[in-house]
Amino acid sequence: MDLDIYKQNPKTSFLAGMYEKLLREEESLMETIKSDPSLKELAEDDLEQLSNRKKELLKQMDDIIAAEKEEEEFPREVVLEVRAGAGGEEAALFAGKLAEMYGKYAAIHGWSFRKIDDSTSDLGGYKEASFEIKGDDVWRKLRFETGVHRIQRVPATEKSGRVHTSTASVAVLPIRAKQTIAISPADIEVTFSKSGGPGGQNVNKVETAVRVLHKPTGIVVSVRTERSQLKNRERAMVILEAKLEAAEEEKAALKLSSERKGQIGTGDRSEKIRTYNILQDRVTDHRIKESWHNIEGIFLGNLDPIFNAIEEKIRE
Repeated sequence: MDLDIYKQNPKTSFLAGMYEKLLREEESLMETIKSDPSLKELAEDDLEQLSNRKKELLKQMDDIIAAEKEEEEFPREVVLEVRAGAGGEEAALFAGKLAEMYGKYAAIHGWSFRKIDDSTSDLGGYKEASFEIKGDDVWRKLRFETGVHRIQRVPATEKSGRVHTSTASVAVLPIRAKQTIAISPADIEVTFSKSGGPGGQNVNKVETAVRVLHKPTGIVVSVRTERSQLKNRERAMVILEAKLEAAEEEKAALKLSSERKGQIGTGDRSEKIRTYNILQDRVTDHRIKESWHNIEGIFLGNLDPIFNAIEEKIRE
């Protein structure tokens, strides 16, 4: 056992110190027994207690380390983005419907769901929008939602009854405690603006909304959630790091997709993953080739049957 690993971790360093103290007590008792063997029987109870306490401390430290690893693999926070694709205003309305669906799913699971930024269409749909979601199992549950979602329906404005197909893309970015991407200040361009509220109102008079451009990749992050410019900038940088990290992971996944065990789709944002057919009351996930009915219930946030089926496919 390498005690230094526990000593270097802020969450286990105190327990590691207690463990070291027990080791010293144990060593002292052994020395006492060595110098006076007649005390061995008396010291055995103390040695057993020390051994049991050491085991308890070691388990506590191992549990903390395991929880950290779990948090690293399945963080409790994600940024979910929706973006209208092909289909004009219908696509924007569909993007809004998807955002509403994920919001209801978050509510069912007791997660927080907060809008970070949006750009709305004339009819109130989303050209694009991003949301912060926090809670237990949030990344584990939502990690396979990245990709293109397609809806087939007859729009209310369609007089001939013709079925229209519209698309919207979804991206889910894990926000990890330890980001691995280093961003050079020279590679970003930061601009500020007033944070617009509902009805064109200004949430406040100062320029608190932040837009960060990563020049090498062209990735843009906009945040206007907080009333503080500094907090919005910090949040934008965290999201930018997550986007860059996700882009690197996507490249690696595409390169190795044929070799990866338990691969569900490619993880590519342009991959068509699911179709919502309103007339047939059917949702189909193309990656696992399964379908579900009760599309209204699914849009109300009842997504667990889909997510559970994907998880089962991974375990096969």
